[in-house]
This record gives sequence, C-alpha cells and structure tokens, in this order.
Amino acid sequence: MTTVRAAITQTTWTGDKASMLDKHEQFARDAAAQGAQAVCFQELFYGPYFGITQDKKYYAYAEPADGPIVQRFAAVAKELGTVMVLPIYEEQQTGVYYNTAVLVDADGAVLGKYRKNHIPHVEKFWEKFYFRPGNLGYPVFDTAVGKVGMYICYDRHFPEGWRELGLNGAHMVFNPNATKPGLSNRLWEIEQPAAAVANGYFVLAPNRVGLEDNEYGDQAVNFYGTSQVVDPRGNYVGALGSGEHEELLVRDLDLEMVRQMRDDWQFYRDRRPDTYGEIVEP
Repeated sequence: MTTVRAAITQTTWTGDKASMLDKHEQFARDAAAQGAQAVCFQELFYGPYFGITQDKKYYAYAEPADGPIVQRFAAVAKELGTVMVLPIYEEQQTGVYYNTAVLVDADGAVLGKYRKNHIPHVEKFWEKFYFRPGNLGYPVFDTAVGKVGMYICYDRHFPEGWRELGLNGAHMVFNPNATKPGLSNRLWEIEQPAAAVANGYFVLAPNRVGLEDNEYGDQAVNFYGTSQVVDPRGNYVGALGSGEHEELLVRDLDLEMVRQMRDDWQFYRDRRPDTYGEIVEP
C-alpha cells in the first residue's frame, strides 16, 4: 500500500446550477494543483439541498448517471488524472429518482455508482418525496487510488452498511453529506471515527456549509460544514473544515494504516455473523 492524497469540498448553494458546476470544477482543479489524486464533493453538489421542502420543481435537477454532469466531470477527471466521487440526483427513468454517488476513475472511466440506501423523512429532510431507496447494495470499486466505497449522509447512522463496505474490501469510504445543526451535532463528531475504527478504513466526509436562504428564505437551515477525514484508528487527519465558510480540504492518507489497524485489532477475524441474525429481520 501507499500514501494517497485526497480532497473533500464544502460550500454553500450559490443560487444557480451553472455556477455550482463551475465552482466544483475549480475545486477539482485546485485539488489537483495541490497534488490530490482523488476528490469528493458534498451531497447533491450542483444544487440546493432541496429536501428542505417538498416541491416537484426540484425533480428537474435529476439526470442520468451518464448524463451531461457526469460526462463533464469524467472529462475533467481524465484531464487531471484524478479519481472523482460525484454525488448527483440520478434519474433512472422518468419519475424514478435516486440519491446517487457516481465514481469516476483517474482515466475518466465511470466505474459505477452507489445509491443511498437509507432515506429519511423528517422535518426539513423530506427525502422520500425525492428519492427511492437504493437497490445496488454496498459496492466497492478498484480505482487508481485503491479500493473505494461510498455511503451518503443519513446512511452514516446505520453501522450495517459501513460493515458491508468493509467486508466488500473498502480501504477508504467517501461519505458526502448535507447535515444541519440539531440532533445530529454529537453524532457528527462520533459516527465517522466509530465507523473508521470498527471497520479499519479511512472515512472522508464532506458536508455542506452555510445558510441557503437565497433559495429558502426563512425556511433555510445553516449547514455546519466541519468536513472531516478520519484514519482507521479513529483520529482526524488534519483539522476539521470550517463551520462557516467554503473550503477545500486536502489530506494525505497512509493506506498502510489499514493493514496495521486490521492486524492489531482482528475485528474481521473475531466477528460472529452466525449470532447476528436478528439485525436483518424485517
């Protein structure tokens, strides 16, 4: 294994899709200029976080997983030689939509996608109005930077998916978010480190930041940023992202730590799936 330089980004809704796309392309270019070999954007990166309301107009943000946005960033990935995680609003067909992360390799090849499995439906997170639950399991992909898995926002509250990604071979998991103050604050501090330790891999979790009142006025929530990269021992790699401002975080991941952690703590050897039947009972 080796050291991988990876980047995650956090920003606020600018007010229009075109400028968000341009902003994130610039993030990718800035990350590559700093030597980043992989970059992951925040959840639903090119739009507002529209789960704040239930409004059919936001269905227009959905497009196919091989549509213009993915094609644009796949070309950028190839140009820069950078692996990209693209969290999009996916249209499988008219009226069938998913919250999806598309994975593009450093040569511009689209390797596959993950569809958010756990869909919340609570105040200002009305996601069941917009998304069907994922149906692709917990895939892990071989990339130019190693074995990559993806998990999306509300998924992080469910340890079963984190473990599935580990069992499927992940050495790093990207977890794009749109997380606001309230019940989640303490969970945000502990869930990514807990998942990283329990599964012996790196967790990279970008979060939105700032107030999207240019879209929602008084209904807007103030996303708290503090994007984080966590190593397999549960420690932050570098400082947390800002709680108020746009930021590009670039961090070095010593992938040898994956082997070291798993050799020191034999959680995969000592797990007892034969005793866990009740957790998969409906």
